[in-house]
Amino acid sequence: MSLFTKIINREIPAQIVFEDEKCLAFRDINPQAPTHILLIPKKEIASLNELTEQDAGLMGHLMIVIPKIAKQEGIDERGYRVAINTNAHAGQTVPHIHLHILGGRPMQWPPG
Repeated sequence: MSLFTKIINREIPAQIVFEDEKCLAFRDINPQAPTHILLIPKKEIASLNELTEQDAGLMGHLMIVIPKIAKQEGIDERGYRVAINTNAHAGQTVPHIHLHILGGRPMQWPPG
């Protein structure tokens, strides 16, 4: 069971900012921007590499939720970044797909 599944199950506390039947969003404990939210599916999927055709609707749902969270956090107008890290070289440290929603400051490119 991943750390994020424990957050979903309320076994570990988190500052939850959004939740519905398919996903949960909470503040990152090590923020890299003034606003740094992690959006996770409630279905435990280790990484993008493990997605199947059956997960297309779930991933589409996450994409629809992102602008709602950005608006709620007040970063929708000025801009925000969404990132998904896949496996160790990309910086993924928890084996559960999670989307980083970052905003509240100008972003740099390239990011890493």
